[in-house]
Amino acid sequence: MRRLPIYFLVDISESMVGEPIEQVQKGMRTIIQELRVDPYALETAFVSIIGFAGKATTLSPLTELYKFYPPVFPIGDGTSLGAALDYLMDELDSSIQKTTMEVKGDWKPIIFLFTDGTPTDNYSSAFARWNNKYKHSCNLVAISIGDNVNTQVLGQISDNVLRLNDTDEESFSRFFKWVTASIKATSVSVTNYSNDEVQLAPTTGINLEKVDTSKPCLIDENFVVLLGKCQTTKQNYLVKYAKRIKDGYDSDKTRGIFKLVGAYPIDGEKYSQLSVPGSTNRSINSREMTGVPACPCCGNQLGVVICECGNIFCVGEDGKSSCPWCGLEGTLDSTGEAGVDVNRGRG
Repeated sequence: MRRLPIYFLVDISESMVGEPIEQVQKGMRTIIQELRVDPYALETAFVSIIGFAGKATTLSPLTELYKFYPPVFPIGDGTSLGAALDYLMDELDSSIQKTTMEVKGDWKPIIFLFTDGTPTDNYSSAFARWNNKYKHSCNLVAISIGDNVNTQVLGQISDNVLRLNDTDEESFSRFFKWVTASIKATSVSVTNYSNDEVQLAPTTGINLEKVDTSKPCLIDENFVVLLGKCQTTKQNYLVKYAKRIKDGYDSDKTRGIFKLVGAYPIDGEKYSQLSVPGSTNRSINSREMTGVPACPCCGNQLGVVICECGNIFCVGEDGKSSCPWCGLEGTLDSTGEAGVDVNRGRG
């Protein structure tokens, strides 16, 4: 049997925390459920999921469809697309059956790349390796989730670059139905016509558009994500802020540019494994953010308290607190009109 390998290369960086990663996880379950009842896909499709943040990891190895179960998606720091592409190419080398004189190998792999940010690593060598050896033997479909992606960068590795303009639940649902329909169409194509070029479904009725990557791309940094540590449980969590529309700004344009989205507990060990060690060397002033969440780990009423070390933690009703990052003890005080700088993630 000739396999149709399908890889999902999924951005699991900090900016995906919350609803985006939940919708991707839900969408992956939907894709698998619908493909399992399609006779063409069931006969040919093998699926793998690779997640990437600062580092890349296999979340699900290449598995035949009826045995495949979507994994839980962790979160990491950074968007190392170069590292992710190198990791994918190594996986292709080890998993794809090549055609020989004795046996016909796998059909041309399909890779769906989902990302919501611009690469944070040096991707030039990985891109060169891809374009020289893999691009013409694979179908790479690159999807920009929102408008925070430099689509010209994606255009260097794929001729199929699309942008999902809205990221609400309904838009994600229609988008994953489109992915499913594209896989089904390609499964029919390889079975009936021995044509393994990807057959992308029509985008009618979906807020999904093909991007002209030859044109300049306007990038907007839409999110700020902070890494916190619970004072009570010592567990990690992420606090996410989204850029406000201009009409919502205060008259003082330096205040409240980013509005609270929510706070989310994370697996600190997996977060560390997927992140590049060392400081991000990025900060944001507290005056630029509006809203303070409760701690998602213990329920302390203040989930964003800034220590002198530049990290954040949670504080409850006790007057005296101890920073779980550096151990500094003190009492809660106002940041003042100037605000204070706080460490932020790579996104």
